[in-house]
Amino acid sequence: MSVLVVGTVAFDSIETPSGSAERILGGSASYFSLAASFFTSVRIVGVIGQDFPQEYLELFSQRQIDLEGVRREKGDTFHWRGRYHEDINVRDTLELHLNVLAGFVPQLPERYRDAEYVFLGNIDPVMQLEVLNQIRRMKLVVCDTMDHWIQGSVEELRKVLKRIEMLVINDSEARLLSGYSNIVRAARAILKMGPKVVLIKRGEYGVLQFSDSSIFATPAYPLEEVFDPTGAGDSFAGGFMGQLARSGDHSQRGIRRAIVYGSVVASFTVEDFGVKRLTNVSLPDIEARYKSFTELTDFHT
Repeated sequence: MSVLVVGTVAFDSIETPSGSAERILGGSASYFSLAASFFTSVRIVGVIGQDFPQEYLELFSQRQIDLEGVRREKGDTFHWRGRYHEDINVRDTLELHLNVLAGFVPQLPERYRDAEYVFLGNIDPVMQLEVLNQIRRMKLVVCDTMDHWIQGSVEELRKVLKRIEMLVINDSEARLLSGYSNIVRAARAILKMGPKVVLIKRGEYGVLQFSDSSIFATPAYPLEEVFDPTGAGDSFAGGFMGQLARSGDHSQRGIRRAIVYGSVVASFTVEDFGVKRLTNVSLPDIEARYKSFTELTDFHT
């Protein structure tokens, strides 16, 4: 079962306490698709500029990622530059150049319109709605967003929330969207906006999952060093949805298992700059760390 992702394919320039990297492959769709491709086939919808190198497209193709939905336009590719503090959870955006992303209207190839698993990456809610309007049948739609859209496009975002099954969001964004500082109250308020499940990312503290009937908490996989946290959330979403598509199990147990797989994939991502770690890890590596993760959290004796 394939997964459709709509998001950014970009250049990232990153500074962390561990080093720096200039104009490397980034973007929500890039991280998501590489993460999900360990488990299932992936289709990308996005836009790139004339400066986007062929080698990055070949990397996607090598992982059996379908690129028919990626359009190359005149102009430069979306570029983000950021700096992380000693507290790796804190970062500053130094530059943000939308370039060809400005005014981009997603157009799904005809054969993409039967997608059953859809991830709406962190893009303008107007674009997210445009995608939803083009899809004929959907089994599971998961959405990501950020403070920029919550503050500037909340009405459009609320329309999106009424049409999705799951929302992936970090803790500060959940508080901003809901108006509640308590994370449990925040999640309950967001559930009333439409999603059946809310996944709240908490960085090194793990993930909280809320539905009307349950709450599930899992830690992040413990690492000695986080080299570059860029893309961890999108990698989590990719591993999560990839596993759901692979298993077809949308029960509480299946969702919880997928959350752990997502956390495992994200733990590999942060071990090197950009998508580099995702290009040299294997599914057996992921399965081995998944086993370690479950042993780490097993308290039954």
